[in-house]
Amino acid sequence: MSAHDPVELAAARPDFAAIAAWIPQGASVLDLGCGDGSLLRYLKDTRKVRGYGVEISDANIVACISNGVNVIQSNLESGLSGFESSAFDFVLLSQTLQATRHTEPLVQEMLRVGNEAIVSFPNFGYWKARLNVLQGNMPVSDELPYQWYDTPNVHLCTLHDFEDFCKSHLVHILDRRVMTGDSEIRMLPNLLGSVAVYRFKRST
Repeated sequence: MSAHDPVELAAARPDFAAIAAWIPQGASVLDLGCGDGSLLRYLKDTRKVRGYGVEISDANIVACISNGVNVIQSNLESGLSGFESSAFDFVLLSQTLQATRHTEPLVQEMLRVGNEAIVSFPNFGYWKARLNVLQGNMPVSDELPYQWYDTPNVHLCTLHDFEDFCKSHLVHILDRRVMTGDSEIRMLPNLLGSVAVYRFKRST
Protein backbone atom coordinates (compact mmCIF):
# COMPACT_ATOMS: atom_id res chain seq x y z
CA MET A 1 0.00 0.00 0.00
CA SER A 2 1.26 3.46 -0.87
CA ALA A 3 1.54 5.59 2.26
CA HIS A 4 0.25 8.56 0.24
CA ASP A 5 -2.67 7.03 -1.72
CA PRO A 6 -5.96 8.23 -0.14
CA VAL A 7 -8.02 5.52 -1.86
CA GLU A 8 -5.81 2.74 -0.50
CA LEU A 9 -5.69 4.37 2.93
CA ALA A 10 -9.50 4.57 3.09
CA ALA A 11 -9.75 0.91 2.08
CA ALA A 12 -7.28 -0.16 4.77
CA ARG A 13 -8.74 2.13 7.46
CA PRO A 14 -12.47 2.74 6.86
CA ASP A 15 -12.60 4.95 9.97
CA PHE A 16 -10.44 7.48 8.07
CA ALA A 17 -13.26 8.10 5.57
CA ALA A 18 -15.81 8.31 8.39
CA ILE A 19 -13.71 10.95 10.16
CA ALA A 20 -13.09 12.90 6.95
CA ALA A 21 -16.82 13.03 6.21
CA TRP A 22 -17.34 15.21 9.31
CA ILE A 23 -14.48 17.62 8.64
CA PRO A 24 -15.08 20.59 6.30
CA GLN A 25 -12.54 21.73 3.74
CA GLY A 26 -9.68 23.75 5.21
CA ALA A 27 -10.47 22.99 8.87
CA SER A 28 -7.72 23.14 11.50
CA VAL A 29 -6.99 19.75 13.06
CA LEU A 30 -4.91 18.35 15.93
CA ASP A 31 -4.35 14.58 15.68
CA LEU A 32 -3.35 13.02 19.01
CA GLY A 33 -1.29 9.84 18.97
CA CYS A 34 -0.98 10.34 15.23
CA GLY A 35 1.29 7.33 14.60
CA ASP A 36 2.98 7.58 11.21
CA GLY A 37 0.80 10.54 10.19
CA SER A 38 -1.37 8.57 7.77
CA LEU A 39 -4.65 10.10 8.98
CA LEU A 40 -3.35 13.66 8.78
CA ARG A 41 -1.92 12.98 5.33
CA TYR A 42 -5.28 11.55 4.27
CA LEU A 43 -7.11 14.62 5.59
CA LYS A 44 -4.63 16.95 3.91
CA ASP A 45 -5.18 15.18 0.59
CA THR A 46 -8.97 14.90 0.83
CA ARG A 47 -9.99 17.89 2.98
CA LYS A 48 -7.04 20.30 2.67
CA VAL A 49 -6.86 20.51 6.47
CA ARG A 50 -4.26 22.52 8.37
CA GLY A 51 -2.84 21.14 11.56
CA TYR A 52 -0.45 19.09 13.60
CA GLY A 53 0.04 15.61 14.91
CA VAL A 54 1.19 14.74 18.43
CA GLU A 55 3.27 11.58 18.77
CA ILE A 56 5.84 10.19 21.22
CA SER A 57 7.58 7.44 19.20
CA ASP A 58 10.86 8.42 17.53
CA ALA A 59 10.18 6.04 14.62
CA ASN A 60 6.71 7.50 14.08
CA ILE A 61 8.10 11.05 14.18
CA VAL A 62 10.40 10.12 11.29
CA ALA A 63 7.45 8.50 9.45
CA CYS A 64 5.32 11.64 9.95
CA ILE A 65 8.04 13.78 8.42
CA SER A 66 8.23 11.35 5.50
CA ASN A 67 4.44 11.64 5.15
CA GLY A 68 4.78 15.41 4.92
CA VAL A 69 2.79 16.24 8.06
CA ASN A 70 3.66 18.61 10.89
CA VAL A 71 4.32 16.71 14.11
CA ILE A 72 5.14 17.59 17.71
CA GLN A 73 6.86 15.03 19.93
CA SER A 74 4.98 14.86 23.21
CA ASN A 75 3.37 12.40 25.61
CA LEU A 76 -0.44 12.63 25.59
CA GLU A 77 -0.54 11.48 29.19
CA SER A 78 1.11 14.74 30.27
CA GLY A 79 -1.80 16.75 28.87
CA LEU A 80 -2.21 19.42 26.22
CA SER A 81 -1.10 22.43 28.21
CA GLY A 82 1.03 23.63 25.31
CA PHE A 83 -2.11 24.36 23.26
CA GLU A 84 -4.43 27.33 23.75
CA SER A 85 -8.16 26.85 24.31
CA SER A 86 -10.20 26.56 21.09
CA ALA A 87 -6.98 26.52 19.05
CA PHE A 88 -8.36 23.95 16.58
CA ASP A 89 -11.65 23.21 14.86
CA PHE A 90 -11.24 19.48 15.55
CA VAL A 91 -9.12 17.35 17.86
CA LEU A 92 -8.80 13.72 16.78
CA LEU A 93 -7.97 10.53 18.68
CA SER A 94 -7.99 7.66 16.20
CA GLN A 95 -7.66 4.11 17.58
CA THR A 96 -5.78 5.46 20.60
CA LEU A 97 -8.50 6.02 23.22
CA GLN A 98 -8.20 2.46 24.53
CA ALA A 99 -4.44 2.87 25.06
CA THR A 100 -4.64 6.03 27.19
CA ARG A 101 -4.22 5.69 30.95
CA HIS A 102 -5.80 9.02 31.88
CA THR A 103 -8.79 8.95 29.55
CA GLU A 104 -11.07 11.28 31.50
CA PRO A 105 -8.73 14.31 31.68
CA LEU A 106 -7.57 13.73 28.10
CA VAL A 107 -11.12 13.92 26.73
CA GLN A 108 -11.70 17.12 28.71
CA GLU A 109 -8.47 18.57 27.30
CA MET A 110 -9.54 17.61 23.76
CA LEU A 111 -12.72 19.62 24.27
CA ARG A 112 -10.79 22.56 25.67
CA VAL A 113 -8.33 22.72 22.77
CA GLY A 114 -10.84 21.92 20.00
CA ASN A 115 -14.32 23.16 19.18
CA GLU A 116 -15.25 19.53 18.46
CA ALA A 117 -13.57 16.17 19.00
CA ILE A 118 -13.62 12.88 17.10
CA VAL A 119 -12.54 9.51 18.47
CA SER A 120 -12.48 6.03 16.99
CA PHE A 121 -11.92 2.85 18.97
CA PRO A 122 -12.40 -0.94 18.76
CA ASN A 123 -15.73 -2.02 20.23
CA PHE A 124 -15.17 -4.56 23.01
CA GLY A 125 -18.88 -5.41 22.78
CA TYR A 126 -18.45 -6.83 19.26
CA TRP A 127 -19.85 -10.35 19.10
CA LYS A 128 -16.52 -11.95 18.18
CA ALA A 129 -14.85 -10.33 21.20
CA ARG A 130 -17.69 -11.55 23.43
CA LEU A 131 -17.31 -15.06 22.01
CA ASN A 132 -13.56 -15.07 22.71
CA VAL A 133 -14.22 -14.09 26.33
CA LEU A 134 -16.92 -16.74 26.68
CA GLN A 135 -14.40 -19.29 25.42
CA GLY A 136 -12.01 -18.16 28.14
CA ASN A 137 -9.61 -16.04 26.07
CA MET A 138 -8.91 -12.35 25.59
CA PRO A 139 -9.93 -11.27 22.07
CA VAL A 140 -7.36 -11.07 19.29
CA SER A 141 -8.54 -9.58 16.00
CA ASP A 142 -7.67 -7.05 13.29
CA GLU A 143 -8.96 -4.33 15.60
CA LEU A 144 -7.35 -5.84 18.73
CA PRO A 145 -4.20 -7.46 17.31
CA TYR A 146 -2.24 -7.91 20.53
CA GLN A 147 -1.90 -10.77 22.97
CA TRP A 148 -2.90 -10.07 26.58
CA TYR A 149 0.73 -9.84 27.71
CA ASP A 150 1.99 -7.31 25.13
CA THR A 151 -1.08 -5.15 24.51
CA PRO A 152 -0.87 -1.37 24.87
CA ASN A 153 -4.63 -1.31 25.48
CA VAL A 154 -5.55 -0.50 29.07
CA HIS A 155 -9.12 0.84 28.82
CA LEU A 156 -11.16 -1.22 26.41
CA CYS A 157 -14.81 -0.24 26.22
CA THR A 158 -18.08 -0.90 24.42
CA LEU A 159 -20.34 1.61 22.66
CA HIS A 160 -22.60 1.64 25.72
CA ASP A 161 -19.64 2.32 28.01
CA PHE A 162 -18.47 5.29 25.93
CA GLU A 163 -21.95 6.78 25.68
CA ASP A 164 -22.45 6.43 29.43
CA PHE A 165 -19.09 8.17 29.93
CA CYS A 166 -20.18 11.06 27.72
CA LYS A 167 -23.48 11.42 29.53
CA SER A 168 -21.85 11.53 32.96
CA HIS A 169 -19.12 13.98 31.85
CA LEU A 170 -21.38 16.54 30.14
CA VAL A 171 -20.17 15.57 26.67
CA HIS A 172 -22.71 15.99 23.87
CA ILE A 173 -22.49 13.36 21.11
CA LEU A 174 -23.14 14.96 17.72
CA ASP A 175 -22.83 11.90 15.51
CA ARG A 176 -21.80 8.26 15.54
CA ARG A 177 -20.74 5.77 12.94
CA VAL A 178 -20.26 2.08 13.68
CA MET A 179 -18.52 -0.21 11.20
CA THR A 180 -17.32 -3.71 10.59
CA GLY A 181 -14.78 -3.58 7.80
CA ASP A 182 -16.07 -1.01 5.33
CA SER A 183 -19.74 -1.74 6.09
CA GLU A 184 -21.75 0.62 8.28
CA ILE A 185 -23.69 -1.17 11.02
CA ARG A 186 -27.09 0.30 11.90
CA MET A 187 -28.85 -2.66 13.53
CA LEU A 188 -27.56 -3.85 16.93
CA PRO A 189 -24.36 -1.78 16.58
CA ASN A 190 -22.97 -2.67 20.03
CA LEU A 191 -23.15 -6.36 19.08
CA LEU A 192 -22.38 -6.31 15.35
CA GLY A 193 -19.97 -3.37 15.01
CA SER A 194 -16.23 -3.87 15.44
CA VAL A 195 -15.17 -0.19 15.30
CA ALA A 196 -16.95 2.95 16.52
CA VAL A 197 -16.35 6.56 15.48
CA TYR A 198 -17.87 9.41 17.52
CA ARG A 199 -18.03 13.15 16.97
CA PHE A 200 -18.78 15.21 20.07
CA LYS A 201 -18.47 18.56 21.83
CA ARG A 202 -18.83 19.96 25.31
CA SER A 203 -22.43 20.27 26.49
CA THR A 204 -23.61 23.86 26.91
